[in-house]
Amino acid sequence: MAFASFDANRASAPMSEINMVPLIDVMLVLLVIFIVTAPLLTNSVPLELPRTSAAATETRPDTIEFSIDASGNLYWDGQPVSRDEAGVRFAEAARRDPQPHLHLRADGAVAYRFVAQTLADASKAGLARIGFISARQ
Repeated sequence: MAFASFDANRASAPMSEINMVPLIDVMLVLLVIFIVTAPLLTNSVPLELPRTSAAATETRPDTIEFSIDASGNLYWDGQPVSRDEAGVRFAEAARRDPQPHLHLRADGAVAYRFVAQTLADASKAGLARIGFISARQ
């Protein structure tokens, strides 16, 4: 297909440029197909998984709710305890298997030294799973 020119002096030569738009369109379609099918290929490994006859039993650790009121009184699951008795109970709880979770609930007005002393006692006894309970605002 020749294109006419108004310039009579210019020699007519065929247009030698390649139209890249169709090539780019085809490459983009192939790229989309590859992106869509690539995740499907990862799950195609055939495996024969072993079967079990009994259901797995998961033993959940107990939770201990330890509370400190505004005046510094200590409560173990709602029962008042002394600081020494709490230390003994922390040591007993640390020896259990699985180790229980200690949920520490402290009043907002309590002095931090009571909370720090309780954390130190629990950590010294060997309790590793200590969490804080707070109220939503």
